[in-house]
Amino acid sequence: MADSNSSPKAASITAPVPRISIQFCIQCKWNLRAAYYAQELLQTFSTSLGEVSLRPSTGGIFIVILETLNEQSILESHVIWDRKCDGGFPETKELKKKVRDIIDPNRDLGHVDGKKKSVSQTQSDQSASTPQDDTQTSGQESFGIQVVMAERKAAAKEKAACEDCRIGLKSRPQKKL
Repeated sequence: MADSNSSPKAASITAPVPRISIQFCIQCKWNLRAAYYAQELLQTFSTSLGEVSLRPSTGGIFIVILETLNEQSILESHVIWDRKCDGGFPETKELKKKVRDIIDPNRDLGHVDGKKKSVSQTQSDQSASTPQDDTQTSGQESFGIQVVMAERKAAAKEKAACEDCRIGLKSRPQKKL
């Protein structure tokens, strides 16, 4: 039986690093997106990551944070992606590259690191494979389609966004810690 007069012992808990936390807005229903990014990072980096966590939040938050230990064993926090600062959501390959550049810069990500073709090589490939005829859309028509699609996406986001997301950070009062 435990002695009631004994002082409590501090628990020695060490979380494995590097660790990634993905904080996401539950009101915006970004839980599946957060889980998808977590799965992709785990699949790519497997045991090179100590932990990947999902942190539900509100207010239109979508932030990916990587914590590592530096040479002096001091925990460093790196913001890999912030939806509000970086503008939207990252491409999976971009997210993987940013994580790789911090935890293991020499690591090869395979097709994600694919070799880029030079501009002249790309143009010659396109002209060789695509016949030039009058049925192709003009640049103006293509741009018009892109504008319409962007407007539709913005309207869909506005409908799906939570109240905090629509208000924005500037108009919300700051919470005191």
